[in-house]
Amino acid sequence: MYAESLNSVGDNELLLQLSKGSKHAFDILYNRYWKLVFNTAFKRLNDIERSQDIAQDVFVQLWTRGTTNPIENLPAYLNVAARNGVFKHLEKEGRYAALPDTVAELEGTLGNADAKILHAEFLEAFHQLIEALPTQQRIIFKMRFEEDLSSQEIADRLQISPKTVRNQLGKALNTLRTSLMLFYTVILYCQTR
Repeated sequence: MYAESLNSVGDNELLLQLSKGSKHAFDILYNRYWKLVFNTAFKRLNDIERSQDIAQDVFVQLWTRGTTNPIENLPAYLNVAARNGVFKHLEKEGRYAALPDTVAELEGTLGNADAKILHAEFLEAFHQLIEALPTQQRIIFKMRFEEDLSSQEIADRLQISPKTVRNQLGKALNTLRTSLMLFYTVILYCQTR
């Protein structure tokens, strides 16, 4: 009877029960919010398996978190946790430093001189894309990758929230990744002709 009554209670009560070790409360929260967390990761990664992994990690964190700090707004907390999981995944995967691998691949399939020309064109396109970003995204991107500042350091300098920094950085990276993949596809197509 008690387990059934948990299905109809709000997030705060479920979090309270979760802090007492209630697996049933966790299961309800998981079923209630898994899709939200998964979708948050998927819209940034466009990869089902990785998004599922990130969603699982977010809920493992929720389970292990215990009563350390109360969560005021669970959907917002889970959304931020999923986005942070995506950023951690991308950093761990090294997507920000993929350019040298691309150059090595080009040198292997093209002559060294052709690869250097394409590399120069690729870098030029990359810099033009950065300059075409909206002002705040461009500033944040340069501070992160040219000055190697953390999200918190950027937020402090610009007097904005770290969440805004992460949002703008995510948008900039998404734009750049999409545009550079198109450019790289054109290069690969040209080299096979």
